[in-house]
Amino acid sequence: MKILGIGSRIDHTEYGKGVVTNVSSKYYWVTFLEAGLETIAIDADFEVIEAVEAEVDTVSFFDIESSLVQILEKWSDTHEKVAIADKWKGGKLILEPGDALANKELPIDSFFHKIVMVRDRIRVMEQKINSSKNLDDQEKIDLQQYITRIYGSLTSFNVLFKNKSDHFVGERSK
Repeated sequence: MKILGIGSRIDHTEYGKGVVTNVSSKYYWVTFLEAGLETIAIDADFEVIEAVEAEVDTVSFFDIESSLVQILEKWSDTHEKVAIADKWKGGKLILEPGDALANKELPIDSFFHKIVMVRDRIRVMEQKINSSKNLDDQEKIDLQQYITRIYGSLTSFNVLFKNKSDHFVGERSK
C-alpha cells in the first residue's frame, strides 16, 4: 500500500470527498467538505481521487535511537562509556564471610557497573556544588575537598578499569 501525501484528495465511503491534511504511521487527518476534520485509518475504505506523493517526515528507528541516546547522555547521570579491564570480563566477585556462612558471589561486571555509577553520581554532585548559587566560595572549596577525599577512598577500585584515564584520583602526595 502506498502512503498518500498531504494534499491528496480522496472520496471516503462514509464522509465523502476530502483532502489529506496530515499523515502519521497509522492515520490520515482528512478535511472533508461536509464532515469537517476526521481521522481515518490509513487502510480505511476510500477511493483516491488525486494522489500527492508522500512528503511525510519519516524517521528511521536508527534515527530515533540515536536521538534518544544523545538526550540521555545529555540529561542523565552517566556521560560516558567506561570499559572494564579485559582480565575481569566474565569474572565473579566472591565474598567469603569469616564464619561458616556460605560465600556470596556476584558478577564483576555488575559490581563494576555500580562503581562507575557511584563515580558518575559523585561527578554530578561536584558539578552541582560548583554551579550552586546558594553556597559561598569557601563552602564550595570545603565540599570539593570532601569529594576529593571520596575519590581517594575509591582508588582501590582502579584495578577494575581498562583505561588509566578512568581511574579515581584522590589528593596527590606533596
